[in-house]
Amino acid sequence: MKKKILAIQGSSLKRINIKTDTSFFLGLEAQRRNYDIYYYEPKDLSFKDGKAIARCSILKLQDNLKNPIKILNKSVLNLVKAKVLLIRNEPPFNQQYINTTFILENIAKKLKIINNPKALREVPEKLFSLRLIKFMPPTLISEDLDEIKKFFNKNKKVVIKPIESYGGNDVKLLNKFHKEKILKYIKKYSHLMFQKFIPQISKGDKRIFIIKITPHELIISKFVASELKKSNIYFAGIDFINGKLIGDINVTSPTGLKTYYDLTGINLAGYFFDNI
Repeated sequence: MKKKILAIQGSSLKRINIKTDTSFFLGLEAQRRNYDIYYYEPKDLSFKDGKAIARCSILKLQDNLKNPIKILNKSVLNLVKAKVLLIRNEPPFNQQYINTTFILENIAKKLKIINNPKALREVPEKLFSLRLIKFMPPTLISEDLDEIKKFFNKNKKVVIKPIESYGGNDVKLLNKFHKEKILKYIKKYSHLMFQKFIPQISKGDKRIFIIKITPHELIISKFVASELKKSNIYFAGIDFINGKLIGDINVTSPTGLKTYYDLTGINLAGYFFDNI
C-alpha cells in the first residue's frame, strides 16, 4: 500500500510527554494507517514561489517510554503533498501563530488541515465563548478599572485569566479588588477575562471527552459543537466546573485523547481519522 503523508505543525519535540500527549497519540494512530509522519515547528514554515513549504523531521513514533521518537531524516516538504496537516502547536496565539494561519490558508483547499487555519483565527479560545455566556458563571472581559472594580464588589472572589494564555498559565484568584496587581496584568496582557470564583473547582474541572458528563453538560456540549461546526472547527475541547462552561474553547491544540484512552480503552484517535 502506498504511503501517505501526515504533516504535523507542532511545538518542540523536546516538550512532548508521550504519556499524555495527544499529538503523539494521533501520530501513532496515523502510522498504523500507513502514514509517514513529517513534523515541523512554526519557525520552519515558509511561503516560497507560491508554495507553502516546511523544513521537517521525518519521524518514527514508538509506544516506548525509553525511545518514543526517532528522527529518520530531514526534508523540506511542499505541504500540499501531505494528505492531512494537523496544526498542533501550543498557544500563545501570537503574531507568529497568526502568520502561520495566513500561510496555510493559501493551501487549505488542496488538503485537509485540522483545525482549519482561517477558523483558528476566527475562533479565539476565550473570546469565542462570548456567544456562550448563558452557560458561564458571571463573566467580564475588560481593562476598564471602574468596570473591574464593580465586578469585584458584586462577586467578591474573582478569577483573572489572560485572553491569550493557555493551560492555566497566569490564571490568578483574587479575594478582593487589588488595583496594583490588576494594572500589572493589564499592562502585560491588555484585555482580561474576569469570572466569579466557583468553589467546586476543588473537585477539579471536566474536559468533556475525558470524564462522563451530566445531561445538563451534554446539552451545552451539543450546542457548543453546533456553533463550532458552523465555524469550520473539526476538533475541540471545552471545560466545565460544576456544570458551568468556564470560557476556554480549546481549538488550537486540544488535548486529552491519550488520557481518555488510558481511562476507558476507547481510542478517539481512531475515530478522529475515521471521520477525516
